[in-house]
Amino acid sequence: MTDILDGYEISWAPSITDVDRGEWNKLAQPMHFPFLEWDWLRMVEESKSASPETGWLPAHLLVRFDGRLVGAAPLYVRDQSEGEFIFDRVWAEVAQKGGIAYYPKVVGMSPFTPATGYKFLVSPDAPTGKIVGLICHTLDRFCSVNELGSCAFNFVDADWVDEMESYGYAAWRHQGYVWTNNDYRNFEHWLSTLNSNRRKTVRRERKTLRRDNVRIEALTGYDIPDHYFSKMYQCYESTNDKFGVWSCKYLNETFFDELKKYMRENILFIVAYTEDSDEPIALSMYVFSGDKLWGRYWGCFEEVRFLHFELCYYAPIEWAIANGISTYDPGMGGEHKARRGFFSTPCYSLHKFTDASMDLTFKTYILEVNSLENGYISEMNALMPFVSKEEPDEI
Repeated sequence: MTDILDGYEISWAPSITDVDRGEWNKLAQPMHFPFLEWDWLRMVEESKSASPETGWLPAHLLVRFDGRLVGAAPLYVRDQSEGEFIFDRVWAEVAQKGGIAYYPKVVGMSPFTPATGYKFLVSPDAPTGKIVGLICHTLDRFCSVNELGSCAFNFVDADWVDEMESYGYAAWRHQGYVWTNNDYRNFEHWLSTLNSNRRKTVRRERKTLRRDNVRIEALTGYDIPDHYFSKMYQCYESTNDKFGVWSCKYLNETFFDELKKYMRENILFIVAYTEDSDEPIALSMYVFSGDKLWGRYWGCFEEVRFLHFELCYYAPIEWAIANGISTYDPGMGGEHKARRGFFSTPCYSLHKFTDASMDLTFKTYILEVNSLENGYISEMNALMPFVSKEEPDEI
């Protein structure tokens, strides 16, 4: 279906492959957020990891002017919330008690990717406010006509929140983690900002790995052997299998196989070996673009003390400092991240409900929910192991 609004052509794409790769990436790549680029979305969709069968129906909204793509919103129609990492069960229960349909809903995000950066893709030479307004108007009508419960955008760019609130969306605040590079010269410089107990712990953990003859290597792009992508899938699978019903195993082996063909220039592997073998005993995988780094997956073939901390925190921080990375998002997780130098920071999802009473309920109570989340963020940051004013900043 195609509509014409104010001279702009509005249409829907039921698959990212229905959009020209070059056109899409011309809008997406300047954002330096690889999870919204054409290749990433194609791999997720074409591998059937995100498909109608798994509860993800692609419905990407396109805006053209004079035949040229000037705006796009990566979207999926959903009949569940699994794999979004925005745990909205409480709101689904509120809707159910009120006799209001919560599903289906339309969601804007990169599937299975709790990484901050989502917003509409807009050509830099197009009127951004106009494009955003057209997309929001179209989504309001789409949800109403198709009786969808709501429209939500997950893990949005923080700078986008105020603009979208003006279109009736309410922001739900969540706790996330980030490491920030404060012009560190090297890993030891960063380590010197931690208190003495934490410095000793980090050094002890790394020394233990060296004593156990564990060697760590960082590999990017075409330096990554092809078969490591298959090994990464095995690690991803085995790590998730350990969590049983709490597993987050959403991607399949086809997706990892496609990674080595289409986006390996954005991939970093941190690999652990034993002294007597050139085959990995553990791997962690990261995505990077510009000066940003995101932690994605990890796993091991052998259980080794402290290896998780090395592959998921210390080695990527060391790589980030050496390669001019300004921010490193380690992914979701517990307070052990705070104890290893990761700030708790707010991240946001945006919500607008089709039913007026549900929308009012959400907007009324989300202020209290956000206040509680602010308290939790403060609690996590109180665990940060930085040098106190009383402690000399000496190694």
